[in-house]
Amino acid sequence: MSFSVVVSGATGYAGGEVLRLLATHPEVEVKTVAAHSSAGQRLGDLAPHLRKYANLTVQDTTVENLAGHDVVFLALPHGASAEVAAQLPEGTLVIDAGADHRLESASAWEKFYQSEHAGFWPYGLPELLTSEGKQREALRGASRIAVPGCYPTASILALNPGFAAGLLQPRDVVIIAASGTSGAGKSLKPHLLGSEIMGGMLPYGVGGGHRHTPEIEEKLSATAGEPVQISFTPTLAPMPRGILATATAKVKDGVGEADLRAAWESAYTDEPFVHLLPEGQWPHTKSVQGSNHAVMQLAFDEHAGRVIVTSAIDNLAKGTAGGAIQSMNIALGLEENLGLAQEGLVP
Repeated sequence: MSFSVVVSGATGYAGGEVLRLLATHPEVEVKTVAAHSSAGQRLGDLAPHLRKYANLTVQDTTVENLAGHDVVFLALPHGASAEVAAQLPEGTLVIDAGADHRLESASAWEKFYQSEHAGFWPYGLPELLTSEGKQREALRGASRIAVPGCYPTASILALNPGFAAGLLQPRDVVIIAASGTSGAGKSLKPHLLGSEIMGGMLPYGVGGGHRHTPEIEEKLSATAGEPVQISFTPTLAPMPRGILATATAKVKDGVGEADLRAAWESAYTDEPFVHLLPEGQWPHTKSVQGSNHAVMQLAFDEHAGRVIVTSAIDNLAKGTAGGAIQSMNIALGLEENLGLAQEGLVP
C-alpha cells in the first residue's frame, strides 16, 4: 500500500524540497501539487530539477484540491496554514511546515506574529528530549504535526541534552546562528540578490526580535522544567543552504567536560540523524547539505564556565522538509529513515 500525498506550496523552496525527498520514498505517491500563484502551470517548467513530477499540473491551494489524500504537506507562508488545515478531515495527516501551530503559548504567538493563535500541534522534532522521553512518541499515530523552524531545529538540538540532564543554568543562554539565504523563502527581496549578499554577512532580528526566539525558549524550557531565557541573533551567510548555530550556556557548579560529553552522547548515540562528532572534529555545513543529518561538537570553556555547542544542518532538509518527512514516517508507522537516505553533498 502506498500513501497518497499532496504538497501545497510546491513551487517554493520548502515545498520543492519536500518533493525532492519524496521522489525516492518507496511508500508514498505524490498525486497533487498545489501553489496559488502558479496554478495551471506545468511543474517541470517551474522546477525542472523535479523530473519525477515534471508533468504534474500545479493546482490552486483550495481545500477541495487538498482533500482526499492520506497526507497533506502545507509549505505555506506563516499565517496561511491554519485556515486551510481547519477545513481538512481529522483522519488526514496534515504536516504544517509553517509556524502556525508550533507555539503552545498564545501570548507569545500574538506578540511575535501579531495575529490570533491557531492552536498547538505535536512538535515534529523526534529527537527532542521531553519529560516523557523522546518527542517521537508523541508523533506516533498523530494526524496533525507542526514542523519546527530551521533555526530552532539547529539550536534546540544543540542545547537540549544539557538541559535534559540538568547540567545547564537557564539564564544567560546565547545563540548566534548563520543561515543560507533560502531560509528567507523564494520571493524576491533586494537584500538577498546575489550581488548584495555574496561576499558578505549581515545580522537581522537583533535584540530579541526574531520570531524563532519564543519557539526555542519554549521547547528548552519544557525540557529543563523551568523557564529558559535566551538571547538569539540570526545572521545571513553568503550561501544558498545551511545553518551553523553556535549556542553557549553557563554550566552548573561541579559540572565538567566529561559530564557534558556523556550527556550529549547519551542523547544522540542511537539517533539515525543527529550526531555528536568525534572529539576534535567540528561541524561543516557542506557535510550535511541536502541531507536530513544534523552534526554538532561541544567544548567546555572552563575559564568562562560555559559549554559551547556548534551544530550544522541543512535549513531546507533537516530544518524543514527532511524533518517533516521523518515525522510523517513516524506518524504513519513507517521506518523512520524512508526517503531520507541522502548523504551530504560535497563539494
